[in-house]
Amino acid sequence: MRIALKTFAVPAALAAVLAATACGTTEDDGADGGSDTGAGPVSVTDFLGRTVELDAPAENVVALEWAEVEIVASLGLMPVGVADMEGYTTWAGAAVPLDDTVTDVGTRQEPSIDAIAGLGADLVVMETDDEDLIASIEEFVPVLVTEGSNETDNIARMRRDVDMIAELTGKTDEAETLWADFEAKIADTKAAIEAAGTGTVPYLYADGWAEGDAVSVRPFAASSLVGSLGTAVGLENAWTGETDGAWGLGGTDIEGMAQYTDTDLKFIWNNADGGNIFTDGVAGNAIWENLTFVKDGTIYELPHGVWTFGGPKSSEAILDYFAEVYAS
Repeated sequence: MRIALKTFAVPAALAAVLAATACGTTEDDGADGGSDTGAGPVSVTDFLGRTVELDAPAENVVALEWAEVEIVASLGLMPVGVADMEGYTTWAGAAVPLDDTVTDVGTRQEPSIDAIAGLGADLVVMETDDEDLIASIEEFVPVLVTEGSNETDNIARMRRDVDMIAELTGKTDEAETLWADFEAKIADTKAAIEAAGTGTVPYLYADGWAEGDAVSVRPFAASSLVGSLGTAVGLENAWTGETDGAWGLGGTDIEGMAQYTDTDLKFIWNNADGGNIFTDGVAGNAIWENLTFVKDGTIYELPHGVWTFGGPKSSEAILDYFAEVYAS
């Protein structure tokens, strides 16, 4: 959804604080080899086509989705506020942990406007097309909307999201380093799999959860972030069914998994509900136990806390696991 262009300025009180800070630290800016956070106005066009302009790079950032939390922290700027901190720590925090300076600002679906306003933030980063929510937050602080997922090319999309955040936080040098590390990890992982000679075996990545007596299975297609990473290192994704059109996620159940009865593949999973759905939840199921990859034991659980919808550092952790599954 596109909305009208709008230019944002840091509120006067915050601008004064930032200006005073910049004046007091100009001689030290960049001393650690990072970007110049005391630079002048910064501006980007966000995912919704809006111009977001700040009088100076943001230093106090609130992030309302976990990928953006990770990206901000990966750039060397610990967010002042995060939506659902406990969830981030459980599901996404393995690659980039948060420290005890961060404040929880409510849920990702319904963040607390009062909590955000009370933090004196100079930028909120989020994924949404909810114009009412954006407008409510913008009464207090500028908002940058990132894309979050793109089934056409999730790696290129991730780079765009990183670059937007880096530009508005004065962390462009750090972004270049972050991306160079990520590309190096792709190259190393691809080389390791090629050396092992195992890359011809396809993989199926899925999470799942129980719905009463049934087990729902959510495969990650080649168009998902996980799938894009698999393709980047030369692997074939076994899921060829329909996806949701946004995140690259399919849908099936244990009966639907019968299509893989005689398929030689590596099944990689994590649990959407935190349980052991692909061990305890399917125990004794004849369809499941007759699958070739189950009988062969080529089933692998992604380590806990690795976010499959994350940024470059979570993606590196996923690549490490591809290497472990295929090359160790």
